[in-house]
Amino acid sequence: MSTDPLVRGRVIGDVVDSFNKSVPIRITYNGRTVVNGAEFRPSAIASRPRVDIGGDDFSIFYTLVMVDPDAPNPSHPTQREYLHWLVTDIPAADGLDFGRELICYERPSPTFGIHRIVFILFRQLGRDTVFAPVMRHNFITRNFAQQYNLGSPIAAMYFNCQRETGSGGRRFRPEYE
Repeated sequence: MSTDPLVRGRVIGDVVDSFNKSVPIRITYNGRTVVNGAEFRPSAIASRPRVDIGGDDFSIFYTLVMVDPDAPNPSHPTQREYLHWLVTDIPAADGLDFGRELICYERPSPTFGIHRIVFILFRQLGRDTVFAPVMRHNFITRNFAQQYNLGSPIAAMYFNCQRETGSGGRRFRPEYE
């Protein structure tokens, strides 16, 4: 079995193809850092997270995609992938607060099973080169990246989420990086 948590969690395969991480990304909800495979309840992720992206080149811009590949039910994900958030034109030197939120943050609130919530970071070719999709459901990260010439991801992370009273189901041990 692979030691890569994105492979074990089937993010690589279900959402994106294999890639080389080239930019550090840190995602925190109310001071709690997201690590691959960690569990967050909907109440802990009600507000959009803080996202810090490494880099100091003012000429580089990024796109951040947040999707749920398990919507509405991990056993039958008919809305795969559900787009929870889309931010573009994120300057490397300034971070997410200076990007353009094209699709506003929508808190994941699974009603059945354990859902993977995935963040994928892409490098843009330039500013104002990525646009919002028409719908949130049935979003396909691979197609989106191809449509806007984003290439392979440069970073990705995921956490697991289930309803407040949920228990059991698929679990992956969090990987602390």
